[in-house]
Amino acid sequence: MNAYVNMGVGALLGTVFVLMSVSIASEGIFHAEAPEQEGYAIVAAAPEAGGAAAAPAEEIPTATLLASADATAGENSFKKCASCHDATKGGPNKVGPNLWGVLDRPVASHEGFSYSAGMKEFSKGGETHWTYDNLRHFLHGPKAFVSGTSMGFAGLKKDDELANVVAYLRTLADTPAPLPEP
Repeated sequence: MNAYVNMGVGALLGTVFVLMSVSIASEGIFHAEAPEQEGYAIVAAAPEAGGAAAAPAEEIPTATLLASADATAGENSFKKCASCHDATKGGPNKVGPNLWGVLDRPVASHEGFSYSAGMKEFSKGGETHWTYDNLRHFLHGPKAFVSGTSMGFAGLKKDDELANVVAYLRTLADTPAPLPEP
């Protein structure tokens, strides 16, 4: 063997030996036992398979909520959505599809957007359009309402904020859909 090859192999082995020794020594010095009891347990509810079962427990009818909804306040709340969705007419898709005209639009149908398998499966079920109820339940808990969706948003938990956002989404159309009767 060449002397330079021997020096290179020796340097590599020496480096590995030093790194292993430091790792073993630091584990011995800084070792911490696992606590007997967790300080704070994070419990997450398992998402239910899609459909109306994912709705809030004491559900106020969507029409009643929308009767007092404020689209201007919904526009402010929509800023949470604007990082992933564009809301302008003819605007681009971002991480999520463009939401212009989303109300009464068929589910998983916006041209040029690659929907998740869960959303495509949901669109083949009985819920084929984004109705007021579907939008409300989806925005309340996306992963609970559409199992397998890739939307990483936790959801809007306050009914008034949820109604305001749905009212704002209603305005994103050339001719907004009529409000349901309370």
